[in-house]
Amino acid sequence: MARYAKIERKTNETQIAIEIDLDGEGIATVNIGVPFMDHMLDLFMKHGLFNGQIIANGDTEIDDHHTTEDVGIVLGQAIKEALGDKKGIKRYGNAFVPMDDALAQVVIDCSNRPHLEFRAEIPSQKVGTFDTELVHEFLWKFTLEARMNVHVIVPYGHNTHHIIEAIFKALARAIDDAVQIDPRLKGKVPSTKGLLT
Repeated sequence: MARYAKIERKTNETQIAIEIDLDGEGIATVNIGVPFMDHMLDLFMKHGLFNGQIIANGDTEIDDHHTTEDVGIVLGQAIKEALGDKKGIKRYGNAFVPMDDALAQVVIDCSNRPHLEFRAEIPSQKVGTFDTELVHEFLWKFTLEARMNVHVIVPYGHNTHHIIEAIFKALARAIDDAVQIDPRLKGKVPSTKGLLT
């Protein structure tokens, strides 16, 4: 059964089209008009081994906020939809990713209880022209729409680009870990409550 979703969202601020296949090979097209986020989302798709596309056109002449936030919303919705009823998935995922001086850990639970715990210090306010406060904005909106519990922990690191890159790679790998099918579950939902949707 394909674990795939396609979602389009249009507002007066952004137009977004996202397709995602959770059981891919990391083959993706990314173009949202925010160069730094294009780089981070490309890494996300490759390290999560997700196929698909993330395309957006937004009011970046104002700033990158609306586009970054809205892509987080739609990407979260797409992953939630692709997961379906979550039967047989491992549910929990954990990944450590080093990037030169920085180390990031992301731990997730596909619990339908959205929460973002962000324990990371980002040293610089900008990477190039990108406002680094938007990393938290993206993750917060993604977490809410994906209905996941996401913990981001960066114990050390001094280069802002390296810290953010490690976070996105770890997020992708933690999600990939959590959504894997565990044959021991025999198609059951991994919860004593009997559901995660």
